[in-house]
Amino acid sequence: MFAFGVFWATSTKKPRVEARLCSRSVCVRRREGTPLSAASAAVSGMLLRGMKARVAARAASFLTKMGNFGPRAGAAVSGLSVKDVRGHAALSVFKSAACGMVTVTSWRGNAEVVTARRTESHDVPDIVTLFSPVTEDLFGRIDVTYLLELSNLALTLCNEKNEVLAHAAFLDYPNWNITDQAEWEPFLHENYTNNKCTPLNTLFVHLLVAKEEYAAGCSQEIVRRAFILLPELQFILLFIPSEERLGFSHSELAMGNVFERMMPVPGSRMERGFTLLACPRHRCHPQLYVRQARMEDYDDLMLIWTPQSETLKETYGEYLLVDLIEREGEENQAAVCEVDGTAVGFMSLCSHVNISLFQECFDLGPFHGLCKPHPEDILKVPRKPSVQGDKDESNQTSPKAEPVCSQDLGHVPGADAAVQEDGAVVLSQTEVPVGDISNSGSKGSAAPLLETEEGDLHPVYRGDPNVFSIRLFFINEKYETRSLDFLQYAFSVFPDRDLCVILVPHDVPEFPLLQSFVRAVPSCTSSLARELYVFHRAGLLTSFNVRKATTSDLQGVKMLVETLSLNEKIWNDSKIFTEARRDPDGMPVQAFVAEVLDQIVGVSVTRDEMDIEYIRSHYNIEEFIHFNHHQQEEHGHLCHFVLNPVFHHYTKYFLKEILRLGHKSSLYYPIYPEYVEAQFQRPRAHSLTSALRCMAPVRPRRQIVYPLRALGASAPAEQVSEDQLKYSLNHTNRKLVLESKVCINSRIVVVGASDVGISFLETLVFCHCFNDDDYAQMSLCSWVNVVVGKMTSINRSAKYVVVSKEKKVPYDYLVLCTGQSYQALAPTGADSTEITGQWPQRYTEKVPSNHFTLNSAQDCSEAARWLQENLVSSTGNVIVYGNTIDIYTTVEALLSLGIDGSRIHLVRAPLSSAGPSLGDAALERVVGDALAQAGVAVYPDSVLAEWGQDEHGHIAWAAFKALESAEPLRLPCSAFFSFAYRTLDYETFKAISDACLVFDGRLVIDAKFHTNDASIRAAGPLTKFSRRYFRDDVTHSNFNSKEIGFELAASMLSLFDPSPQPSSEPPEGSDRLLPVYRRCKVQGGVLPGGYNYLHISKPGIPVPLDVEHDPCDHGMEIVTGDAAAGNYFRMHLSRYRMVDSITCFAKEPFPVPNYLCLYGQHERLLNDLCYRWRAGQLSDLYSYFREPWSMAIYHDRFIDLQKELRQTLMSEQPAGRDRSRAEPGAAAAAGAPQRHRDPPRSASSRHGNWDLQQPGLLKPPVPLRNKPLF
Repeated sequence: MFAFGVFWATSTKKPRVEARLCSRSVCVRRREGTPLSAASAAVSGMLLRGMKARVAARAASFLTKMGNFGPRAGAAVSGLSVKDVRGHAALSVFKSAACGMVTVTSWRGNAEVVTARRTESHDVPDIVTLFSPVTEDLFGRIDVTYLLELSNLALTLCNEKNEVLAHAAFLDYPNWNITDQAEWEPFLHENYTNNKCTPLNTLFVHLLVAKEEYAAGCSQEIVRRAFILLPELQFILLFIPSEERLGFSHSELAMGNVFERMMPVPGSRMERGFTLLACPRHRCHPQLYVRQARMEDYDDLMLIWTPQSETLKETYGEYLLVDLIEREGEENQAAVCEVDGTAVGFMSLCSHVNISLFQECFDLGPFHGLCKPHPEDILKVPRKPSVQGDKDESNQTSPKAEPVCSQDLGHVPGADAAVQEDGAVVLSQTEVPVGDISNSGSKGSAAPLLETEEGDLHPVYRGDPNVFSIRLFFINEKYETRSLDFLQYAFSVFPDRDLCVILVPHDVPEFPLLQSFVRAVPSCTSSLARELYVFHRAGLLTSFNVRKATTSDLQGVKMLVETLSLNEKIWNDSKIFTEARRDPDGMPVQAFVAEVLDQIVGVSVTRDEMDIEYIRSHYNIEEFIHFNHHQQEEHGHLCHFVLNPVFHHYTKYFLKEILRLGHKSSLYYPIYPEYVEAQFQRPRAHSLTSALRCMAPVRPRRQIVYPLRALGASAPAEQVSEDQLKYSLNHTNRKLVLESKVCINSRIVVVGASDVGISFLETLVFCHCFNDDDYAQMSLCSWVNVVVGKMTSINRSAKYVVVSKEKKVPYDYLVLCTGQSYQALAPTGADSTEITGQWPQRYTEKVPSNHFTLNSAQDCSEAARWLQENLVSSTGNVIVYGNTIDIYTTVEALLSLGIDGSRIHLVRAPLSSAGPSLGDAALERVVGDALAQAGVAVYPDSVLAEWGQDEHGHIAWAAFKALESAEPLRLPCSAFFSFAYRTLDYETFKAISDACLVFDGRLVIDAKFHTNDASIRAAGPLTKFSRRYFRDDVTHSNFNSKEIGFELAASMLSLFDPSPQPSSEPPEGSDRLLPVYRRCKVQGGVLPGGYNYLHISKPGIPVPLDVEHDPCDHGMEIVTGDAAAGNYFRMHLSRYRMVDSITCFAKEPFPVPNYLCLYGQHERLLNDLCYRWRAGQLSDLYSYFREPWSMAIYHDRFIDLQKELRQTLMSEQPAGRDRSRAEPGAAAAAGAPQRHRDPPRSASSRHGNWDLQQPGLLKPPVPLRNKPLF
């Protein structure tokens, strides 16, 4: 493990040489001199004070030569944890510490190489085979599946053949139900003296089994792994029946002398009932001994440094460690940790830090600017918005915030919201205005606008520095989870400093040491390409205790939350618990406080989760828990969670104690969208919680639109079908709460809130699948920092984009998915008589204010507001010009606003390659009749020739030239809507072109979304494939945008996943193949006449329906109803009897989500559709697909049922039968490869027994979820 931070020192004692290192250039300066080489554009590292001139020069020379090394070279010098300079390290605790291989030897002398991993549900059968006759005597009757649901930690040892050799389950309360789980600590101190066990440092073994001949070695290894995984763990306890009850001594157990007996107090009832065995940490994985570094440690340290990073050795030579150790003094310190007299880790410390730079680039208000308090300090603490958007509910800090001081924890600010960056929400140092910025197309939550105000002042701190820095840190990987042991020594050598900081590059995931630090929030204008982590001296305290709140705690809670704008709600809910234990609705409420040294540093308020059936049916909680193993009262609802940022690393232990003391197994935390937050002022309104980083976002489930009247008694329960306020859900439970997560700090900038961009972000948040377009259930603003503006340039060398020509947004990876938008069309001129090859062209002058191009929800709302204010009550005319379906939906919207049809003129533009707007001549005729009936004038294909403007710059009239008529058409105009020209936005095009990205009509990409810049990806209608694929007619615009976004995210996830991935070489020539996308394309809207329109089609180059459904393809078409009657339904089946097109045109609304599920299904699954059609049994497909049998098709887990049925059918075929000749229809009906289906689900929903009796409640058993990436 390596971490190297070079910090700028500001001493004036003597001249020195400074090396400023950035990604591709180096500038070496004398302190009072001029640059010796080309200057760097940005500082990506701080100076290592005391570095000798020869070392600095060698570093500068080396990095200058490494021209193609890019940012990795700078990263290696400015703070990281790597195994090599290319950044492949800083892996999770579990990978590095718990996945190491060791050898265990049986009593027969056989050796097995074993690895430890988290236990998963598919291990249960193998675990049961390890049970012996004595297992039940030691642990009682065990339901392994149920035990895994409750285990805080469950480990399995496997050999190289992946055979299970041993298993252990650890919980945070005693086995055998010896005492109530919330009361075990006083029980233990009452019956066993001189023990130092606390809920923070103790776990209990509830099951430990192993293969008999390897029992001793496996027991030692599995307990050692538990200590490695949990640094705070000091004791592992095990209660077993007494020797009298067992009939043998505990010393006869084959546990490899792991445990020792704890003697009860004389007269204790435990003397005869049970024997308590204990394993303290020092027996398996002791704390490290840390001392001052000495020159004789050099050889030991080089053995660690050399294999981990040869490049650092080459860069600084073999004398760097010598220099650091030699220059120890008052300002510089070096420490080593040793095991058995051998140095296994090194840390270099410096008390000189460039505080002013950090104050400029990071929000350091919660840590008083890294300075000591001073009477002349000018404090202006950043104001932060709530994730839920309501400014009154944001966890803002106030100017009252006091500096963090370890001597008096009363001065520690209770601004827990200041660490909300752990949810990947990066906030600016100025107030973040919140408003309706739905131009992203979101139907749910708007996100905060990150904008700095001109002239805004930073806080001024005049006190002395209160911080020291870690300059260089590395440790043997075997001991990296004990890295925190260094800090006790580090603070002892700087007794006057309360804070420790370290800088790391963005592309380095958090390594074990950093997981105890607090990440400082970077300002949105920060140019420092590093992450700053801060640790406070008080964080070393281990007297962290959680208990139920009492009336005497109210004053302490009030002091803790007084700097939060939600302080009244939090305090009132705490008061409700202490006085009544129930809220005004009669719902049970629980309040817990965390205290250190008898001072309250945290508070949490929970209640029983009463809507658990609704949650179960609307969210995929069964990806995390086996629902049937949890009682109703064990589900809890987290309302408030406040924890002092100094003790931020105890967040997961606070949550663990809430579950234990509250007798809960799961906690749920909702985030409501800000657009409804003003209406959500119930007493249980939620505050922002910094515990979000320790919770998992739960993916919402696709919902069935139930025809409740048609179903009658078969309709689902009200809890399933009721319409509640939408929200996003976060969850944790006993088995997840101690999971180690790796924070990925890479800066991913997504330009464009298109369907592709939203799908990409959602996939990163949920890590696998994406859901329907209900943005309220995603709450992306909880995880994504939103900047509103227009990208005007890209600086590829410095890696930042410029927004609105002024603000710089740095990136590590840039994703361009702006799509194409309607542009103002330039008139061709009065003298033009025909369409030229240059038509259409963009209008380059100032666009009149009554000219509208609708590209987003915000554009639509602004246009509607303008029409209400200026046109609805007047007599002016509206011109709608274009050739897409949007012209029809716009006319219908104008009519619904109250504008008379006689004032609306619909002018068709010449057809583009996309074909007719509806693609069906019959539907076009019906819509035309509806327009005529409404009085809307419709004009044939015409070209905009010119327009005239009045004295206010508004379009007063517009002239068109019809292609089939020489007479020009001149129309009066009060508002002009243009849908004739859709292309790439000009500013986006200029930014792409100026950045020298390859542009060939569209941005050129390869099959894996790469542009000609390795750090820039692109997707969506903005792009086209490179000409080397010889398919210029195929672009992303031909496919489903959400599927494109999902595949884009899947292609990038491997860049950020720290877990090892199996390497596989792609097939030869695959780089020249275009990807295949299978999800359907959807088009729809409300058309003139009040007709609801939906068209679902297969992906590909669009063609008219009469060509698409050519009978020569041996397909089949089923049509019911009539377009004029408003009950038209057409379904087309391919030659393989798969549904590949659906068109609905009806007066009555229809369930669009349900019909989307029909695409790609075989007709046999649709209740033998073809047979019933030929038999004349189908007269109305709308009523047919409302019948009860169809509800299963619409279920979000129906695809899993298909897969299971297919596996069953394939397994039951005779061994000699050629499966490839099985009946294609039956195979398809049982789950044959489906054309357009949801992305593959996790293994959690692929097995189990299915219950189809209750629609909406398919309940597959779900395995334990492995460690999440985010």
